[in-house]
Amino acid sequence: MAGKSDIKTESIARRLIWAAVFGVLSYGVHLLQGLRVPDPRLSASHTLLDFVSLALAILAGQQLASALTIGLVRRRRGPEGEIGMLTGFLQILAILAVVGGLVYSLGVLGRIGGVVAGFAGMLLGWSLQAPVSGVAAWILVTLKRPFRVGDRVFFSSLGLVGDVKHVGMMYTVMDQVGGSVGSEEAIGRDILIPNAMLFNQVAINYTPRAQASYILDEVVIRITFDSDWDAAEKILLEAAHTVTAHIIKETGEQPYIRSDMWEYGILMRLRYLTMAKDRPRIVHEIIRHVFQAVQRNPKVDMAIPFVYSFRKGSDGVMRGQLPSPDGQMVEIPVAAVDEAGLQFLRTPEIEAEADVLAKSIREHGLLQPIVVAPLGQGRYRVIAGHKRFLACRKLGWKTVPVVVQSAVTPETPVAGDDAAGL
Repeated sequence: MAGKSDIKTESIARRLIWAAVFGVLSYGVHLLQGLRVPDPRLSASHTLLDFVSLALAILAGQQLASALTIGLVRRRRGPEGEIGMLTGFLQILAILAVVGGLVYSLGVLGRIGGVVAGFAGMLLGWSLQAPVSGVAAWILVTLKRPFRVGDRVFFSSLGLVGDVKHVGMMYTVMDQVGGSVGSEEAIGRDILIPNAMLFNQVAINYTPRAQASYILDEVVIRITFDSDWDAAEKILLEAAHTVTAHIIKETGEQPYIRSDMWEYGILMRLRYLTMAKDRPRIVHEIIRHVFQAVQRNPKVDMAIPFVYSFRKGSDGVMRGQLPSPDGQMVEIPVAAVDEAGLQFLRTPEIEAEADVLAKSIREHGLLQPIVVAPLGQGRYRVIAGHKRFLACRKLGWKTVPVVVQSAVTPETPVAGDDAAGL
């Protein structure tokens, strides 16, 4: 820290030293004018020494202003980049001032003043078009108030969502929502939107009024075709009523269900009013309630891609039957599986299918467990997932995840249940 402070002090001191040097030189040149030294005239009223003294004074002022700027920025703990920007701006101003002093000393300011003024006016009119439009937009936003500080606004053409923090003359500052996270939460990253852009941008205000700062949202789940429809609806609606009770009380709007048919299940859409700025938390709470309720209810089953039902695939029961709750997921050694129940797999066709399935398991993992029945003395017999077991053994697995069925029902398939490659 000490070294860092020394660097800052040296930088300010260097500016002050240069300011003193330029100031002394300017005063010295001014004193030379009283002595008999060659002093060519640049115009009727100004000499070369006049211009040199003025230029040195301007440079001294620029160095002094830079030192003051550095001190002020560092006092409020501003970044070093800000110092470079401000001191560079002061340097440009000093150069322009020196050029202006030269033109004035040459006595041609009046002759070229009209041309310079016309060109400068045209340049300013062109360059200030956006700032003037920005000021006009600021006035309109302040008077009409299409959005206010604290509102959540979405600029669709820019793909930006943010909470308005400040509306200035040139820029509207928003706290970005999303971006680095995959949800609608403010992330603390400021976005500066030029006010001039507001004239040709579509802005969607999520919270136009404090009493109506709610939006319609939905949570979608996919259930199997043989799930209990009424039980699934009850789970979803109870979750929404529990989490959004205060919103329902304030708005009087009740959550409701809409559904769609899908290739491998029913899409049930729970729709409800949510707070625009608190949507991620409310979605999380509703999903948590729904997930826990589905786990407790054997009549509702979640459908997943490529598998008719995770429970049905795990328990190996026929469609239309509820899964037996006594099965448990464990890992058993591959060597503990009875070979007698695998003899029917010793065909070239099944071996080829097992090779393909092994490649899929290597890439994606075992999507469904294998179902076994205990034979006693630590031995098991495969009753569902024969090809999956064979593929796992081809991969060199020492253990496999299985569901142990405590009893084998007459409906339970004992062979050939892997016709679909499961």
